[in-house]
Order: sequence, then structure tokens, then C-alpha cells
Amino acid sequence: MRSALFWVIAVAVVAAVVVTYAAERGGPAGGPVGPAALIGTPARSFPARDLAGKDVTLADYRGKVVLLNLWASWCTPCRQEMPALEQLYRENRARGLVVLGVDQGESKEAATAFVREHGVTFDVLLDEEQQYGRAYAAVGLPTTLVIDRSGRIVHGYDGALTLSEMREAVDGTLRAT
Repeated sequence: MRSALFWVIAVAVVAAVVVTYAAERGGPAGGPVGPAALIGTPARSFPARDLAGKDVTLADYRGKVVLLNLWASWCTPCRQEMPALEQLYRENRARGLVVLGVDQGESKEAATAFVREHGVTFDVLLDEEQQYGRAYAAVGLPTTLVIDRSGRIVHGYDGALTLSEMREAVDGTLRAT
């Protein structure tokens, strides 16, 4: 039993070192990795159901600035970040900001309970197949992308953001016409 625990810990440490090294060194030719590597590319859109059961795609929000946040209810940083996302949405929805939460792989019941617990009022989609996570190179959760009105990715982040970081990420895009 001790030997198995040792190997589990050893593998986790090696994986953490590799991910940290890759993030510091960047992708090919030292460029960014994860969602940041997608900056400037068109945002991919997949059908998903909202919590009311309606089919929705990211493309339905074309013409608005979208902060797309991939999360799951079991994710501690996602739970910590959710109040800031809600505040950002309330502060900026009149300026054309859409905050779109995309639950990664959980049931409608789990996502609904999470939304109620956190008082979320922005749109939430259920991505049971985790298509958005794969398409946006999510290394972990939460993953956040800012998409401009024309549907291009302007920012991509792995990990939780503070309210200040979120404001900074969307402000310039909201001001652009």
C-alpha cells in the first residue's frame, strides 16, 4: 500500500513539474500554451443546452462581448471565482457584456444546484461532452476566454481570475466598437 501511494505522489509531482515547465517555456517556439495560444482565432461554437433545456451555441451571442467561463461544481477555484463573475456580469451587462458559464461534464441537477447556491443570473450551458474544454485548450478549470463582437478570441486564461483581472480583460474589448 505504501508503495502504491509513493508512486501516485511521484507521478503527481512529475506531472506538476512538466505542466509548470511547459507553461513557463510556452508552446511551439516559446509561444503561449492553453487558451492563450488561441488569441486572434475565431471562437468555436458547439450546441449545448441551457438550464431551461433550450439549445444554445456561442455563435448565438455574436455582436456582443462574451466572457466564456468553463467550470464544474466540484472545482474549488471555480467556486471561489463565481461571485466575481456574477459581479462583473451585473456591472457590465448594460454595456453589452455576456458572461456565459459552461459547466463541464456534469448533470443538469449538479449545475442547477451550483447556480442556485451562488446566485448566478448569467446564462449557463451544459457541455456534457466537454467540447468547449477540448476546443479551447483548457489545461484545467476554471478556464476563461474573452471573445469580441466579431467572434474572435482576445484573451485566454487558465485558472481563477480576480474581479480586477476580469475587469481588465473585458474593459478594452467593451470600449472597442
